[in-house]
Amino acid sequence: MIGYEEARDKVLRKLRTGYPRFILNAHVKALNDAAQESVCQNGERVLIFPDKEIAQRAQRFVEKRFASATRIASFESLQALVVGENAYQGAFNYWRYTGEVVSSRMAEDVLAHRDPGSQEDLHPFLAKKFVISRANLFLYETGMSAFFSTHRAVTALAPGKKTLQLDFPYVDALKVQENFGTGVVFLPDAGGGHFDEALSRIREGEFAAVFVELPSNPLLSSVNLGLLAEAARFGRTPVVIDDTVASHHNVDVLPYADAVTTSLTKWISGKGDVTGGAVRVNPDSPFREDILARLEESNPTQNRIYAADSRVIRANAEGFSKRMRIVNKNGEAVADFLAAHPAVEQVWYPKLQNRENYDAVKRKTGGYGGLLSFTLRNEKKAPKVYDALAWNKGPSLGTEFSLACPYTLLAHYDELNWAAGCGVPPHLIRLSCGEEDGEKLIQTLEVALQQG
Repeated sequence: MIGYEEARDKVLRKLRTGYPRFILNAHVKALNDAAQESVCQNGERVLIFPDKEIAQRAQRFVEKRFASATRIASFESLQALVVGENAYQGAFNYWRYTGEVVSSRMAEDVLAHRDPGSQEDLHPFLAKKFVISRANLFLYETGMSAFFSTHRAVTALAPGKKTLQLDFPYVDALKVQENFGTGVVFLPDAGGGHFDEALSRIREGEFAAVFVELPSNPLLSSVNLGLLAEAARFGRTPVVIDDTVASHHNVDVLPYADAVTTSLTKWISGKGDVTGGAVRVNPDSPFREDILARLEESNPTQNRIYAADSRVIRANAEGFSKRMRIVNKNGEAVADFLAAHPAVEQVWYPKLQNRENYDAVKRKTGGYGGLLSFTLRNEKKAPKVYDALAWNKGPSLGTEFSLACPYTLLAHYDELNWAAGCGVPPHLIRLSCGEEDGEKLIQTLEVALQQG
């Protein structure tokens, strides 16, 4: 992981693929290489986007940050943003932060000049899964694209105001708020007096919107949504909640939000072989019509997921409820085991962190999810324990197979001191429990902890 973060050649040479917003899939890379040869001149680089509107947003993002000429060129059925070498990282940052990307299946079909086929019935299928009307559900290429689109929609209602981020969020949720709109006020510890002060500022209408994850990632903390919703209604401030970590199966947060974002890539798909995102707009929100109008501007069909990806998500989501019942059981068992282990310093899990706030929105048939984090009493042993852990290692979560990652190194390698100051230790290990036998998961953890 450190070799990857430091771009060591011996590691990168062996890296075949990676998380698709951070590393171009082989098909996507081949598509960009073909576009590079077709539309670029000397000293130019290219990044392919799904349509012209997205490419133009990326263009504006790059031109605002670099004194570099850019242009957009059509390539096959897609749009190529052509930039100077010095501005390529800016274009790629847009790709990463916003998630408005070309999927591997889209790239593969374009390269093969293959018809994508029909969208199938993903939108009505997911509307039924989410128990929401189709008019209030919008689907996107990735979870980050869903988040970014919602951010654009709600900040447009109050231009000039900053957003408020409660609790330490997933890294790019904060990056979007830092790099788009008017900026963000970040409250990494949304508890006690800090939370009371935030509620007071919300009541005064200071913010364009409030963003919160339930629970947060990677510290699995849960904000008091009842108090937040009450303050936001008084201050006429939209609330956006992301329920990806817990999942719709476990929590019902829509009554407390104006919009809820979800990464379909995670628990709902569960296979780790497709990306997608969803936005649900609260039908009772006073901002409903305004949010819908702005979402429809860039997503008039309410489904921007590529047809081939829609079919995969549709098939994968059939097992969603069964998957969650198993991972809930495994996640709770693993959290209990680690919390009682003498080598473990701390465990973060919704059952153990602000449980009363989580329980207030937990469904009667729901659980505490499959995601948890922990640290060791002897932090110097963390690398050895991680290396000895016989789990799949990877940067995602929500798969039917268990995953482990040294989360802080992965997400905040260039800002470890800052993350630590926000309460996220550099040696934290995050676990996403899958559907394997729970006793075997615990046995592998015991073996790894003994190695340390």
